[in-house]
Amino acid sequence: MQTGEPIEGLRIGTRASALALAQAHEARARLMAAHGLPEAAFPVVPITTTGDRIQDRPLAEAGGKGLFTKELEDALLDGRIDIAVHSSKDMPTSLPDGLEIAAFLEREDVRDVFIGRAAARLEDLPQGALVGSSSLRRQALVRRLRPDLRVGIFRGNVQTRLRKLGEGLADGTLLALAGLKRLGMTGAATQILPLDLFPPAPGQGAICIESRVRDGRVRAMLAPLMHAPTGHALGCERAFLAALDGSCRMPIAGHAWVEGDRLRFSGMILSPDGTAVHEIAAEGRPADAVGIGGRAGAEIRAKAGTAFFDGWA
Repeated sequence: MQTGEPIEGLRIGTRASALALAQAHEARARLMAAHGLPEAAFPVVPITTTGDRIQDRPLAEAGGKGLFTKELEDALLDGRIDIAVHSSKDMPTSLPDGLEIAAFLEREDVRDVFIGRAAARLEDLPQGALVGSSSLRRQALVRRLRPDLRVGIFRGNVQTRLRKLGEGLADGTLLALAGLKRLGMTGAATQILPLDLFPPAPGQGAICIESRVRDGRVRAMLAPLMHAPTGHALGCERAFLAALDGSCRMPIAGHAWVEGDRLRFSGMILSPDGTAVHEIAAEGRPADAVGIGGRAGAEIRAKAGTAFFDGWA
């Protein structure tokens, strides 16, 4: 864009939690740097979503991932905001007509952390200890590693979960390391969990920006923010999810990353009790990221068989 040319800014929609606002502010800072515009050109518009309001039951019972995006997408479609900043792992694989993911920011650390009250490490918790988590993936992985532990529902934002832990409502909980980093709260973690034992959710650690499909001005402004390796990785992971009809009802892990000219992918599906596990690995050219993820999803679905899904879906 030419120097001196007046440039209209963007209204940034986001959930209202502290972490969501931190992610929106990160996106705003990158837009400011890319276009030499002041903070005032990118007002942040907090919007409370259905997922934020539901605190008394698992999201799977209330409708799944779209609960964290619907109100933001409505605001995009009716023009109240120009872009929506999301945690990629909250995004359904199918978007409303007229909307697209226009950019992925460079990914943060994908690992989970354990935050222990009764012990610093998950493996050191006493038998029968209670671990709180709202994620079916994390619940299933805990049960896989420590079938002697109890697992309970822990809803709420990062601060709420840490408060509940401090009040003694559980002996430990699990959070994404990326979120703690963005909040400046990494000191809360008592253990960083290894990827081979505790693989992440598809999309974990990545911020994505959603916009209207036909808005060329917005797409041009977002173009400098797109981190290509993250885009390829998330294209693969989202295709894996789509092939499995992934939702909050399924314990699914998936992680893709780019090494040089190769994209590598590791995926896992589990039964909710953690006793049945199927894993898959794949690799190929980053340009074929969506194909790699889709084929891996189809292959692991066939490997698991219909009985695996029929038993708990």
